[in-house]
This record gives sequence, structure tokens and C-alpha cells, in this order.
Amino acid sequence: MAAARSIPAPLHAVTYETLIGLLAVTGMRLGEALGLDQQDVDLTGQLIVVRCGKFNKPRQVPLHLSTVEALHAYGHQRNRLCPRQKCASFFVSSRGGRLSRSRVHAAFAHLRDQTGLGTTHRSRPPRLHDLRHTFVLRTLLNWYQAGIDVQAQLPLLSTYLGHVDPSRRIGTSRPHRSCSRWPPNGSSAPRGVCHEFVRPDA
Repeated sequence: MAAARSIPAPLHAVTYETLIGLLAVTGMRLGEALGLDQQDVDLTGQLIVVRCGKFNKPRQVPLHLSTVEALHAYGHQRNRLCPRQKCASFFVSSRGGRLSRSRVHAAFAHLRDQTGLGTTHRSRPPRLHDLRHTFVLRTLLNWYQAGIDVQAQLPLLSTYLGHVDPSRRIGTSRPHRSCSRWPPNGSSAPRGVCHEFVRPDA
């Protein structure tokens, strides 16, 4: 996120910083985030309505207050930097259209290499989807640390993540070692999944 902030184009910088942060603290899929329209982000209700979920399965994603504040700040910046938007997309390109997966992946790869993460490990370099895996791991670890019955919570977490089968095993996801840590806050159900939106120092 700090690397995204250094992107010369102001709209690109704030867009990628906020997008990457949102993926990290909600566990959303990239396609779900890119498919968000402005009306899907309910800042008053502190939730996101995912309408473009996998297998067309819609769901609601509760948000930590810090994430609400970050999204509100992005919306203000987006409207100021791109007053003539071509669509209702929440995240927009420099031309005011919806961001494409290919451009986002290319931008993330550039940021990853810029920070040296692409050459740090012998295994594959980190991907945006690894943020979803890390979200799951951090949630599970904090449940264990809080003494919560993890097995009882797994179906709720699976539903939160938008899995078609709520009984799907979650514990097999493996985060990339270079993914950032996001402190959770158990302020909403399922307990402990609303993670705090933290902007690292540049």
C-alpha cells in the first residue's frame, strides 16, 4: 500500500492503495471488488453488497469503521480527481471507467517488484489473491487466541467469504509469507472478521 501511494498519477495512487487495502481487510475476491458500483458501498450501514460474487451468489460484507473511513476518503478523492466518470464503478481508471483485471494485476506486479517482493522468495511471487488467504489465516488465528470455538465458526466464515458450499474446508488456504498482517476487530458477526484498515507508513 505504501508503494501504491508513491505512484505519480494521484488517481492511480489512491485507487490502488484503497483497492489493495480493501482486499486485505475483507478477504474479497478481486473480481468482486472491481465489480462494485458506488451504490453497493453502504458507508452509513458499514457494509458492502457484493452483487458480482462467484457463481452469481450475492452477499453482504460488514466493514470495520476504519475501512468505512478509508472508502469515504477514496470516494471524495475519486470524485475530485475524476469528476466526469463514465460509469457507476466504485473504483475507476484514469479515464473514468471500470478497472480491468489485467491492468490491476499488471499494476500489482509492478508494485511487488518495486518493493522487492518478487525476488525475495524462491517460491512463486505473491499475488493479490494471497491477501484473501492471509485474511482467512489471521481470522482463524485470532479466534484461537480468543478461545473461540473455531469449528463452530467455520460455516459462518465460509458464508462471509462467499463460498458456494458453507461446509467447505477453509483451513487449507496458505497465505504467501510476504503478505501484510491486518489486526482484526471482533465488532460484527461472524465475530472477528471485520479487520482494521491500516495504512503503513510510506
